[in-house]
Amino acid sequence: MKNIGFIGVGYMGYGVAKNILKYGHKLFVIANKNRKFIDKINNEGAIEVNSFEEFANKNLNILFMCVTNTPIAKFISEKMSKILNSDSLVIDITTHNKTGSIETEAIYKANNIKYVECPVMGGPVQAEEGILGGIVGASNENFKIAEPYLKIFCKNYYHFGPVGMGAKSKLLNNFLTLGNAALINHMAKAARELGLDLKKLYDVAKLGSGNSVALGRVFENLLNNDYTGFKFTAKNSVKDLIYIQDLLKDFPEAEKTAEINKKYFQKAVDDGYGENFISELINKK
Repeated sequence: MKNIGFIGVGYMGYGVAKNILKYGHKLFVIANKNRKFIDKINNEGAIEVNSFEEFANKNLNILFMCVTNTPIAKFISEKMSKILNSDSLVIDITTHNKTGSIETEAIYKANNIKYVECPVMGGPVQAEEGILGGIVGASNENFKIAEPYLKIFCKNYYHFGPVGMGAKSKLLNNFLTLGNAALINHMAKAARELGLDLKKLYDVAKLGSGNSVALGRVFENLLNNDYTGFKFTAKNSVKDLIYIQDLLKDFPEAEKTAEINKKYFQKAVDDGYGENFISELINKK
């Protein structure tokens, strides 16, 4: 049994944290703006701390971070790097900008703390089932140390090289995922306006090259009048696409595609739907 700290128990973090408890580890969590998931994980056996400083006497072996963006991760890391000891390992699930994980690692490295980036593919359901896909950036040594903990929440994980390579790989995957999600939204909304049978359209789409996990997530729920199948918010989509545009600035055609998709999600944010899931935007004017 290890002492594990977790910062960022939200839609994704909750599932990962739940699996840490299933593996019999002692889990310490800190409150965030969404008490719903903190209360749930506390009821399942986690121990809540009220400040970063309270982690100091918990003898943490591992710290998980699963936060919204690079600036928040760096802010937290400045605090936690002074609290953790050199035997600790940080596993960072945050989706960073193209240099964010490198900058975050440097904060911990200055205090001789080991760091691994592992942004993930999959959603909250896969997180709870422990079958996410891990995209790892780490030194070979740190990767080997992290592997037993990656297996807690990942069905498969891939070591892309040193820290920074995971972030780039994750952003390219999100470029594909968010572009696909936007197209599915446009398709569903147009089909409904054109009076097409959504079930038949979905059955046809599954037969072609446009079939995807995202298509299934959206339509399997949509056909039951449930618009929450793709559990990723418009606001987070904009954030990721800003990161993606920066990554692709030397690839103008790809960057232009990212810009078009960003404008779609940005309009949703501007219209007051920033906290809505992607698939819920189908039902918005």
